[in-house]
Amino acid sequence: MRKLLVFLLLFTNLVVFAAKVDPEKKWGTLITAIAQVESEGRADVVSKCGRYVGYLQISKILVRQCNQIVGYNKYTYSDRLNKEKSKQMFIDFQEHFNPEGNMEKAIRLWNSGDLNCMKRKAATDGYYRRVMDKYSKLAEK
Repeated sequence: MRKLLVFLLLFTNLVVFAAKVDPEKKWGTLITAIAQVESEGRADVVSKCGRYVGYLQISKILVRQCNQIVGYNKYTYSDRLNKEKSKQMFIDFQEHFNPEGNMEKAIRLWNSGDLNCMKRKAATDGYYRRVMDKYSKLAEK
């Protein structure tokens, strides 16, 4: 009986550990919606001012922030043109600054880069609405 209880406890812990949400699945639809707003889903787009590049329109500052988050130079500026690496930068950034996975905060934070974005919502309202419109359409599919 004791062995059975130990087994059940271990099994329960494994199930709970395995049930942890995969960040790519957690953020996938939102990333796609943001990419449609930012670059129409294209990885080769450079903003008019030249500061934002790629699928998710990533700045050099964000690349540096992501490298600080992971603790080493995982990303290069040219990675902004790589769709998969751009997605991973988004995930690293959100998992660090928005670990609770708040979608509204994720959208506003991505647009502003300001950690106080939830206090200054007016500055990101238009962007938030555009992303949510894309997200709603993607979620319907």
